[in-house]
Amino acid sequence: MGEDLFWAIRGGGGSSFGVITAWKIKLVQVPSTVTIFEVSRNLDDGGSEIFTKWQTVAPKLPAELFLHAVLGVSNSASRLGNKTVVFSFTGMYLGTAENLLPLMQESFAEFGLQRSNFTEMSWIQSVLYFAGFSVDQSLEVLLNRNITSSSFKTKSDYVTEPISSTGLEGLWKMLVLEESQFMILTPYGRIMSEIPESATPFPHRKGMLYGIQYSVSWDSNEDATKYIKWIRTLYDYLALYLSKLPRRAYLNYRDLDLGVNGPNTSYVEAQFWGLKYFNQNFKRLVEVKARIDPENFFRNE
Repeated sequence: MGEDLFWAIRGGGGSSFGVITAWKIKLVQVPSTVTIFEVSRNLDDGGSEIFTKWQTVAPKLPAELFLHAVLGVSNSASRLGNKTVVFSFTGMYLGTAENLLPLMQESFAEFGLQRSNFTEMSWIQSVLYFAGFSVDQSLEVLLNRNITSSSFKTKSDYVTEPISSTGLEGLWKMLVLEESQFMILTPYGRIMSEIPESATPFPHRKGMLYGIQYSVSWDSNEDATKYIKWIRTLYDYLALYLSKLPRRAYLNYRDLDLGVNGPNTSYVEAQFWGLKYFNQNFKRLVEVKARIDPENFFRNE
């Protein structure tokens, strides 16, 4: 296969380099017990202040603890427009609840967590949990490949400096304008910062506080223009506060707004989106592509 090609298919968009018929995967050890918890807040009970803290604390938590945030909208009689932003914080700890409790009380005392707020389970049960299933369901449900009937649009970003209070206030005002949306914010740091940017094509390592996935969905094609315009407006608004030169993006949240890899796409054209997805690794990916598929036969857009 060759070292460069093996490097390219592990994060460079495997479908751009050929048809992969089999993988050999090195397994890692998982603990016998993991612990899950959820905390929800809104703008009326300190959600904004906790999120401000989350921006800098979550990326520095011990490697055994993952704490992501999901932003959405719900009804609120006390808010102008009767809408408020909801902050859902979900944590997964590779260990027991007894070991997690003092860690959370020190890191996020604002959550007010007690032992009763934690649920212990096996690692594979946590896969069911994060996929939206009951932990008691059969693992066979994970093989369900039914495609949703709704349409959706997704975009992505990376944050290198905490978004300011001014920026967040503007963000909250934009979010309450649309109910059919959510933002998933995934902290980086720790092991992500320890892996060199060039180790795989995926470059978003050291210096990233967290990644953002924006998503909006709709059921009727008549609504598509409205929702797509909203998410693009949100994306444009946050440009001032996020990664720059390039403004980074995550390949698995493929965003056709950034560009499309057509049959005759030039290097200059592809550079616009290629640097966003791959940063300085883009040049090496182009060199591999030129050697093994110069006619650009393998593409999926």
